[in-house]
This record gives sequence, structure tokens and C-alpha cells, in this order.
Amino acid sequence: MEYIIETHDISKVYDDFTAVNSINLKVPKNSVYGVLGPNGAGKTTLISMLCTILHPTSGTATVNGYDVMKNSKEVRQSIGVVFQSRALDDILTGREHLEMHAALYGVPMDLRKQRIEEVLDLIALGDKADEYTKTYSGGMKRRLEIGRGLIHHPKVLFLDEPTLGLDPQTRENIWEYIQELNKTEDITVLMSTHYMEEADKLCDEIAIINHGQIITADSPKNLKRDLRADVITVKVDDEEKFINSAEKLDFIKDIIVADSEIKLMVERGENLVATVVNFANKNDIIVKSIELEHPNLEDVFINLTGKRIVDEG
Repeated sequence: MEYIIETHDISKVYDDFTAVNSINLKVPKNSVYGVLGPNGAGKTTLISMLCTILHPTSGTATVNGYDVMKNSKEVRQSIGVVFQSRALDDILTGREHLEMHAALYGVPMDLRKQRIEEVLDLIALGDKADEYTKTYSGGMKRRLEIGRGLIHHPKVLFLDEPTLGLDPQTRENIWEYIQELNKTEDITVLMSTHYMEEADKLCDEIAIINHGQIITADSPKNLKRDLRADVITVKVDDEEKFINSAEKLDFIKDIIVADSEIKLMVERGENLVATVVNFANKNDIIVKSIELEHPNLEDVFINLTGKRIVDEG
């Protein structure tokens, strides 16, 4: 397999705080690769080092075959970047933003107009291209920023929390654009996110990061399959009593507590919901709610860290 991004024990330390701690990544060419973790986990710091904005404290990394320290110019020519914070000028039109970035990235004059039209078509902003961006919706602005990062045919597109703050419908629209550009632009996408559904839907492979370290990395399917369990989520009136009693049940593989919810990891959960309710009743415990789910990425994260990722979007 050909890898377009590789890191070897890359770290970033600020005084006595380690933001990124000896991370090793291998991102396959032409994949959509996700870095999943809570805010403050080190995702943006990692991307900033790969984009040559920050220098690593130690370790090495290559992007498109170029060392991020020794060949920073070549790395920057190989990548497009869309950061969390918006960076559009309200007094410019969408087309003017693309023209400016095409010039900055050295897109030849004779190809510039054609490339701008291609990108406008890709991000579905052709009919809004000559309107000021101050009139754009949040989703339109995000699509324009993604288009701006594509203008020079980069090999890698970095997306740092690409749908942060967007409503659910707009978020799904952005997902569609990301999937489309991955197919049509022959481009590798590395994205950071704290949205479980986003990582599950978009990414071929995911690295789960927490406190600056990669905990595990694999495809979403394999990560969920490794749990080998269904999840029965229970809310009760006496958590401590329920947990102490439930630990004796041999059909429960693991018990995880997060935010007043008790997650019971079981096999063939559809046959056990009634059993759990009856068990609680026999122990004079009131079940407030009970729900059966197949494993998702949130369950994987909770299983690995004991915590859930809080949605701060």
C-alpha cells in the first residue's frame, strides 16, 4: 500500500505541556482518513505540524514524499488546508476568492479560468460565484473554503473540523461534497473531527486520539467489530446498586458508566432487554429508560477511554 502521509514519533511540547505525544500515522493515498477525538486532544496541533505551520519538537513527518521540516515549500505546494476558523473576506465575491488563491498558488494564467469554473461546479456555487460572501450561508462559506483549498490541484486536503457549528442538514451536504471531491479530484483527505457520525460515514480509516496520543487506528467497521458486543444502555434510579448487582451476571461482558448512563456490553442484546428489566425489578431498582444499539464509534471511544466525546459544536 502506498502512503502519502507518514509520521514517526512526532511530538509537540509547550513548556510542561505535551500537545502531541509520539504519534505514528500512515495515511493511504487517495483515502479519506479521520483523526477522531475531543476538543483539546491534539488534532489541530497535529494538522498544523503536517501543514508546516508548527515545527515538531521531535520526530519526523513526510507529506507527499517531502519532509515537513526539510522540504516545507514542497509540502505547502502539495496541500490544501481548511481550518476551523472562517477566513473569508466579506467584500470579495466567491469568484474573487478563488482568483486570489489561484494567483497565490501559481496556477498558470491560461488554466486559471477553467480551473475556477471546475471548482465552482464541484462545490455547487456557480450561480452564486459573483455575489459577495457576506450574503453566503454558513454551508456555502464552508464549501467555498474547501474549493479555495482545491484550486491548485493539491495531493492532500487537510480539513480541521470541517462541519463545526453547521446545522445537521448542512453538515450532511458537506459530507457529500467531501466524498465527491475524494473521488473526482484524485485527492487524499485528512480530516479532524469530534463528530462520531461524521467519522463513521466519511472515513476509510480512523485514528482515535486522546491527550495527544493515538489510542488505536483502523477502519470504522473493524473498530466496531472489535467490541464484539451489542450495547444495552440503561438509566436507573440507583446506579451504584444496579452496577454492583449486574457485575454478577455472566452474560454481561463489560459495564461502562458515562454521563448517568450505564452501558452493558452483551452478545445478542435483542434477547436480553427483557432479562435486564426483570433483573432490575427483582432488585427493587426502577428502570427509567432502556435502549438496545449495535456498537457505534462512540461506544468504541468510551470503551477505550471511559469517557464520551462532548459535542461542543
